[in-house]
Amino acid sequence: MTAPFPHLLPRQSVPDLRVPIVGGRSYDIRKDAPATFSLIVFHRGLHCPICRTQLKDLEAKLGDFERRGVSVVAISTDNEERALQTGLDWQLPHLRIGYGLPLQVARQWGLYISRGRGSTSIGINEPDLFSEPAIYLVRPDGTLYFGSVQTMPFARPHFADILGAIDYVVKHDYPARGEADVTFESAGAN
Repeated sequence: MTAPFPHLLPRQSVPDLRVPIVGGRSYDIRKDAPATFSLIVFHRGLHCPICRTQLKDLEAKLGDFERRGVSVVAISTDNEERALQTGLDWQLPHLRIGYGLPLQVARQWGLYISRGRGSTSIGINEPDLFSEPAIYLVRPDGTLYFGSVQTMPFARPHFADILGAIDYVVKHDYPARGEADVTFESAGAN
């Protein structure tokens, strides 16, 4: 029997997250100090053409997030060489690109892990193991506000929608939802 799959609850503290950033810096969620949110975008890595499209869109919207007080980082399990190539090949000069996410930490964040299956449609080999995509908004106090975790690379949330949601949330002081941690003792429980 496998261990229960971890899930994060809104309004609860998120796990630690420390990774190196391309360019010699590092990212530590406990030291990140955004005015409104930290936006953490976990991506599959260099081999993923959908990640390329997603992160190029994110790069184009960085100023929009920064004007809203949101700090942004994109993180993968890729090694430093692949992360550096991601930034260069995908033309992401301003996006903070984190790398070397340990698989154990990925699981603590509730990410799904896939096994590599050879070369992708863009001719780049998948790593032996890597995490699937997820997007999180974390409040400055380190609690989860929003999470979207995926098992597949397809049908990801759009950053324009997230920007609109942030505007609404801030304007209306909208609370985090999904915080109820309930268990159901019988199949007939409502």
